[in-house]
Amino acid sequence: MKTTMLLAVMVMSGCAVTSHGTQPATLGTPRSTADLAAALAEPGPVELESVASADWAVERSGLLNLGNPTAKEAGLVDGDEPIQVFFHVIRHPTKGTFIVDTGVETALRDAPEKSAMSGLVRSAMHLEKLKVHQGLGEWLAKAGKLDGVFLTHLHLDHLTGMADVPEGTPVFTGPGEAKATGFMNLFVRGSTNQALEGKPALSEWQFTADATGSFEGVLDVFGDGSVWALWVPGHTPGSTAYLVRTPKGAVLLTGDASHTRWGWDHHVEPGTFTGDAVKGTESFKRLQAFGVAHPDVEVRVGHQH
Repeated sequence: MKTTMLLAVMVMSGCAVTSHGTQPATLGTPRSTADLAAALAEPGPVELESVASADWAVERSGLLNLGNPTAKEAGLVDGDEPIQVFFHVIRHPTKGTFIVDTGVETALRDAPEKSAMSGLVRSAMHLEKLKVHQGLGEWLAKAGKLDGVFLTHLHLDHLTGMADVPEGTPVFTGPGEAKATGFMNLFVRGSTNQALEGKPALSEWQFTADATGSFEGVLDVFGDGSVWALWVPGHTPGSTAYLVRTPKGAVLLTGDASHTRWGWDHHVEPGTFTGDAVKGTESFKRLQAFGVAHPDVEVRVGHQH
Protein backbone atom coordinates (compact mmCIF):
# COMPACT_ATOMS: atom_id res chain seq x y z
CA MET A 1 0.00 0.00 0.00
CA LYS A 2 2.78 2.44 0.94
CA THR A 3 4.62 1.62 -2.29
CA THR A 4 1.48 2.25 -4.32
CA MET A 5 0.94 5.61 -2.62
CA LEU A 6 4.58 6.59 -3.18
CA LEU A 7 4.35 5.75 -6.88
CA ALA A 8 1.13 7.75 -7.14
CA VAL A 9 2.80 10.80 -5.59
CA MET A 10 5.78 10.42 -7.94
CA VAL A 11 3.52 10.22 -10.99
CA MET A 12 1.52 13.27 -9.89
CA SER A 13 4.48 15.46 -8.98
CA GLY A 14 7.24 14.03 -11.12
CA CYS A 15 10.66 13.14 -9.75
CA ALA A 16 14.15 14.56 -9.86
CA VAL A 17 16.07 14.15 -13.11
CA THR A 18 18.75 12.08 -11.33
CA SER A 19 19.50 10.55 -7.95
CA HIS A 20 23.21 11.20 -8.52
CA GLY A 21 24.77 13.21 -5.69
CA THR A 22 25.69 16.89 -5.84
CA GLN A 23 28.28 19.09 -4.17
CA PRO A 24 29.26 22.78 -4.36
CA ALA A 25 31.79 23.43 -7.12
CA THR A 26 35.16 24.65 -5.90
CA LEU A 27 35.95 25.93 -9.39
CA GLY A 28 34.73 29.38 -10.46
CA THR A 29 34.98 32.91 -9.05
CA PRO A 30 31.83 35.08 -8.94
CA ARG A 31 32.14 38.16 -11.15
CA SER A 32 29.81 40.56 -12.96
CA THR A 33 28.94 41.13 -16.60
CA ALA A 34 31.00 44.32 -16.38
CA ASP A 35 34.05 42.22 -15.50
CA LEU A 36 33.30 39.94 -18.43
CA ALA A 37 32.92 42.88 -20.80
CA ALA A 38 36.29 44.25 -19.70
CA ALA A 39 37.94 40.89 -20.41
CA LEU A 40 36.63 40.92 -23.99
CA ALA A 41 39.00 43.76 -24.88
CA GLU A 42 41.80 41.28 -25.51
CA PRO A 43 42.01 37.85 -27.26
CA GLY A 44 42.15 34.86 -24.93
CA PRO A 45 44.46 31.86 -24.52
CA VAL A 46 41.94 29.03 -24.96
CA GLU A 47 41.54 26.85 -28.03
CA LEU A 48 37.90 25.91 -28.77
CA GLU A 49 36.66 23.20 -31.09
CA SER A 50 32.98 22.42 -31.67
CA VAL A 51 32.31 18.83 -32.75
CA ALA A 52 29.04 17.84 -34.41
CA SER A 53 28.77 14.39 -32.88
CA ALA A 54 25.52 13.57 -34.68
CA ASP A 55 22.78 14.88 -36.95
CA TRP A 56 19.20 14.50 -35.75
CA ALA A 57 15.70 15.92 -36.30
CA VAL A 58 13.11 16.97 -33.72
CA GLU A 59 9.83 18.89 -33.60
CA ARG A 60 10.22 22.51 -34.66
CA SER A 61 7.59 23.64 -32.13
CA GLY A 62 9.87 22.45 -29.33
CA LEU A 63 12.81 24.45 -30.63
CA LEU A 64 10.99 27.65 -31.63
CA ASN A 65 7.97 29.51 -30.31
CA LEU A 66 5.81 29.24 -33.42
CA GLY A 67 3.34 31.64 -31.82
CA ASN A 68 5.90 34.45 -31.91
CA PRO A 69 4.72 37.08 -34.46
CA THR A 70 8.01 36.85 -36.37
CA ALA A 71 7.66 33.08 -36.69
CA LYS A 72 4.05 33.48 -37.84
CA GLU A 73 5.01 36.11 -40.40
CA ALA A 74 7.70 33.78 -41.73
CA GLY A 75 5.08 31.04 -42.14
CA LEU A 76 6.84 28.56 -39.89
CA VAL A 77 4.81 25.46 -39.07
CA ASP A 78 5.53 22.39 -37.02
CA GLY A 79 7.48 19.47 -38.45
CA ASP A 80 10.93 17.96 -38.29
CA GLU A 81 13.75 20.48 -37.85
CA PRO A 82 17.28 19.25 -38.69
CA ILE A 83 19.66 19.75 -35.78
CA GLN A 84 23.06 18.64 -34.54
CA VAL A 85 24.19 17.15 -31.22
CA PHE A 86 27.44 18.84 -30.20
CA PHE A 87 30.25 18.68 -27.74
CA HIS A 88 32.67 21.60 -27.48
CA VAL A 89 36.33 21.08 -26.62
CA ILE A 90 38.14 23.63 -24.45
CA ARG A 91 41.93 23.37 -24.39
CA HIS A 92 43.38 25.62 -21.73
CA PRO A 93 47.18 26.15 -21.79
CA THR A 94 47.62 25.34 -18.08
CA LYS A 95 44.31 23.93 -16.76
CA GLY A 96 43.93 21.10 -19.26
CA THR A 97 41.19 19.83 -21.57
CA PHE A 98 37.49 20.16 -20.84
CA ILE A 99 34.31 19.58 -22.83
CA VAL A 100 31.03 21.46 -22.80
CA ASP A 101 28.26 18.84 -23.10
CA THR A 102 29.02 15.33 -24.29
CA GLY A 103 27.79 14.61 -27.80
CA VAL A 104 26.74 10.99 -28.37
CA GLU A 105 27.97 7.78 -26.76
CA THR A 106 29.79 5.59 -29.27
CA ALA A 107 27.75 2.54 -28.24
CA LEU A 108 24.56 4.30 -29.22
CA ARG A 109 25.64 3.82 -32.82
CA ASP A 110 27.58 0.55 -32.60
CA ALA A 111 25.63 -1.40 -29.97
CA PRO A 112 22.54 0.56 -28.82
CA GLU A 113 21.44 -2.18 -26.44
CA LYS A 114 24.71 -1.71 -24.51
CA SER A 115 24.39 2.07 -24.27
CA ALA A 116 23.24 3.99 -21.20
CA MET A 117 19.91 4.69 -22.87
CA SER A 118 17.07 2.32 -22.10
CA GLY A 119 15.10 0.78 -24.94
CA LEU A 120 12.09 2.93 -24.04
CA VAL A 121 14.13 6.13 -24.24
CA ARG A 122 15.81 5.06 -27.49
CA SER A 123 12.39 4.48 -29.01
CA ALA A 124 10.95 7.76 -27.74
CA MET A 125 13.93 9.70 -29.10
CA HIS A 126 13.41 8.27 -32.60
CA LEU A 127 16.99 7.17 -33.02
CA GLU A 128 16.21 6.16 -36.59
CA LYS A 129 16.59 9.91 -37.25
CA LEU A 130 19.96 10.08 -35.49
CA LYS A 131 23.10 9.81 -37.63
CA VAL A 132 26.23 9.58 -35.48
CA HIS A 133 29.36 11.08 -37.03
CA GLN A 134 31.76 10.84 -34.09
CA GLY A 135 30.97 9.22 -30.79
CA LEU A 136 32.58 10.84 -27.78
CA GLY A 137 34.42 7.59 -27.01
CA GLU A 138 36.06 7.67 -30.43
CA TRP A 139 37.21 11.24 -29.89
CA LEU A 140 38.50 10.53 -26.39
CA ALA A 141 40.55 7.58 -27.64
CA LYS A 142 42.62 10.03 -29.69
CA ALA A 143 42.44 13.10 -27.45
CA GLY A 144 44.07 11.81 -24.29
CA LYS A 145 43.28 13.00 -20.77
CA LEU A 146 39.99 14.76 -20.08
CA ASP A 147 40.06 17.08 -17.06
CA GLY A 148 36.38 17.86 -16.69
CA VAL A 149 32.92 18.24 -18.21
CA PHE A 150 30.93 21.49 -18.16
CA LEU A 151 27.25 20.78 -18.80
CA THR A 152 24.80 23.34 -20.15
CA HIS A 153 22.03 21.24 -18.54
CA LEU A 154 21.04 17.65 -17.81
CA HIS A 155 18.73 16.80 -20.71
CA LEU A 156 19.71 13.51 -22.29
CA ASP A 157 20.60 14.98 -25.69
CA HIS A 158 23.39 16.89 -23.89
CA LEU A 159 24.26 13.98 -21.60
CA THR A 160 24.13 11.20 -24.18
CA GLY A 161 27.92 10.83 -24.46
CA MET A 162 28.54 10.86 -20.70
CA ALA A 163 28.91 7.09 -20.50
CA ASP A 164 32.10 7.46 -22.59
CA VAL A 165 33.60 9.92 -20.09
CA PRO A 166 36.20 8.18 -17.88
CA GLU A 167 35.15 7.36 -14.34
CA GLY A 168 36.23 9.93 -11.79
CA THR A 169 36.12 12.86 -14.23
CA PRO A 170 34.66 15.99 -12.55
CA VAL A 171 31.28 17.08 -13.95
CA PHE A 172 29.88 20.60 -13.45
CA THR A 173 26.23 21.73 -13.67
CA GLY A 174 24.12 24.76 -12.88
CA PRO A 175 22.46 25.22 -9.48
CA GLY A 176 19.43 23.07 -8.77
CA GLU A 177 19.78 21.24 -12.08
CA ALA A 178 20.05 17.72 -10.66
CA LYS A 179 17.04 18.12 -8.37
CA ALA A 180 14.70 19.66 -10.94
CA THR A 181 11.46 17.68 -10.98
CA GLY A 182 9.22 16.81 -13.89
CA PHE A 183 6.89 14.11 -15.12
CA MET A 184 9.21 13.08 -17.98
CA ASN A 185 11.94 12.31 -15.45
CA LEU A 186 10.01 9.18 -14.54
CA PHE A 187 11.07 7.80 -17.92
CA VAL A 188 14.56 9.27 -18.38
CA ARG A 189 15.89 9.14 -14.81
CA GLY A 190 17.22 5.59 -15.17
CA SER A 191 19.13 6.45 -18.35
CA THR A 192 20.47 9.65 -16.77
CA ASN A 193 21.70 7.74 -13.72
CA GLN A 194 23.30 5.11 -15.94
CA ALA A 195 25.13 7.77 -17.96
CA LEU A 196 26.47 9.34 -14.75
CA GLU A 197 27.53 6.05 -13.18
CA GLY A 198 31.12 6.13 -11.91
CA LYS A 199 31.32 9.93 -11.97
CA PRO A 200 31.88 11.99 -8.80
CA ALA A 201 29.02 13.95 -7.28
CA LEU A 202 27.93 16.68 -9.68
CA SER A 203 29.69 19.97 -8.88
CA GLU A 204 27.15 22.79 -8.91
CA TRP A 205 28.34 26.22 -10.01
CA GLN A 206 28.18 28.67 -7.09
CA PHE A 207 26.68 31.71 -8.77
CA THR A 208 25.96 34.94 -6.92
CA ALA A 209 23.76 37.77 -8.16
CA ASP A 210 25.26 39.65 -11.10
CA ALA A 211 25.84 43.22 -9.88
CA THR A 212 24.86 44.61 -13.30
CA GLY A 213 21.68 42.53 -13.49
CA SER A 214 22.50 41.40 -17.02
CA PHE A 215 22.41 37.72 -16.01
CA GLU A 216 21.29 35.74 -12.98
CA GLY A 217 24.95 35.06 -12.23
CA VAL A 218 28.41 35.18 -13.82
CA LEU A 219 31.45 33.05 -12.96
CA ASP A 220 35.06 33.34 -14.06
CA VAL A 221 35.62 29.59 -14.32
CA PHE A 222 39.43 29.42 -14.03
CA GLY A 223 39.94 32.81 -12.39
CA ASP A 224 41.97 34.12 -15.34
CA GLY A 225 39.16 35.53 -17.49
CA SER A 226 39.52 32.87 -20.17
CA VAL A 227 36.26 30.90 -19.68
CA TRP A 228 33.02 32.23 -18.21
CA ALA A 229 29.82 30.52 -17.02
CA LEU A 230 26.55 32.45 -17.34
CA TRP A 231 23.44 31.35 -15.45
CA VAL A 232 20.50 31.42 -17.90
CA PRO A 233 17.61 29.55 -16.20
CA GLY A 234 14.40 28.73 -18.02
CA HIS A 235 15.01 25.81 -20.33
CA THR A 236 15.93 24.08 -17.07
CA PRO A 237 16.54 25.63 -13.63
CA GLY A 238 20.32 25.34 -13.86
CA SER A 239 20.81 26.05 -17.57
CA THR A 240 24.26 27.53 -18.12
CA ALA A 241 25.80 29.25 -21.14
CA TYR A 242 29.58 29.51 -21.54
CA LEU A 243 31.80 32.17 -23.06
CA VAL A 244 35.28 31.17 -24.20
CA ARG A 245 38.02 33.68 -25.07
CA THR A 246 40.13 32.28 -27.89
CA PRO A 247 43.09 33.78 -29.78
CA LYS A 248 40.64 34.55 -32.64
CA GLY A 249 38.09 36.21 -30.36
CA ALA A 250 35.35 35.33 -27.89
CA VAL A 251 32.77 32.61 -28.54
CA LEU A 252 29.41 32.32 -26.75
CA LEU A 253 27.94 28.82 -26.34
CA THR A 254 24.25 29.41 -25.61
CA GLY A 255 23.24 25.83 -24.85
CA ASP A 256 19.49 25.41 -25.22
CA ALA A 257 18.76 28.97 -24.15
CA SER A 258 18.69 29.29 -27.94
CA HIS A 259 18.41 26.07 -29.96
CA THR A 260 18.42 27.24 -33.57
CA ARG A 261 20.34 29.63 -35.78
CA TRP A 262 17.10 30.98 -37.25
CA GLY A 263 15.70 31.65 -33.79
CA TRP A 264 18.81 33.52 -32.73
CA ASP A 265 19.09 35.57 -35.93
CA HIS A 266 15.35 36.46 -35.96
CA HIS A 267 15.00 37.04 -32.19
CA VAL A 268 12.51 34.20 -31.70
CA GLU A 269 12.71 32.43 -28.36
CA PRO A 270 12.62 28.61 -27.90
CA GLY A 271 9.35 26.68 -27.85
CA THR A 272 7.78 23.90 -25.84
CA PHE A 273 11.00 22.09 -24.88
CA THR A 274 11.64 24.89 -22.36
CA GLY A 275 10.42 24.07 -18.87
CA ASP A 276 9.73 27.65 -17.72
CA ALA A 277 8.72 29.73 -20.74
CA VAL A 278 8.77 33.05 -18.88
CA LYS A 279 12.26 32.58 -17.46
CA GLY A 280 13.45 31.02 -20.70
CA THR A 281 12.34 34.04 -22.73
CA GLU A 282 13.97 36.37 -20.21
CA SER A 283 17.28 34.49 -20.43
CA PHE A 284 17.06 34.43 -24.23
CA LYS A 285 16.57 38.19 -24.31
CA ARG A 286 19.48 38.70 -21.91
CA LEU A 287 21.77 36.70 -24.18
CA GLN A 288 20.49 38.62 -27.21
CA ALA A 289 21.17 41.93 -25.46
CA PHE A 290 24.68 40.75 -24.65
CA GLY A 291 25.17 39.83 -28.31
CA VAL A 292 24.02 43.29 -29.45
CA ALA A 293 26.35 44.96 -26.94
CA HIS A 294 29.27 42.80 -28.09
CA PRO A 295 28.81 42.17 -31.84
CA ASP A 296 32.34 40.79 -32.22
CA VAL A 297 31.46 37.78 -30.04
CA GLU A 298 30.76 34.70 -32.16
CA VAL A 299 27.55 32.93 -31.12
CA ARG A 300 27.16 29.15 -31.34
CA VAL A 301 23.62 28.07 -30.55
CA GLY A 302 22.59 24.83 -28.90
CA HIS A 303 21.72 22.61 -31.83
CA GLN A 304 22.64 24.13 -35.18
CA HIS A 305 25.83 25.26 -36.89
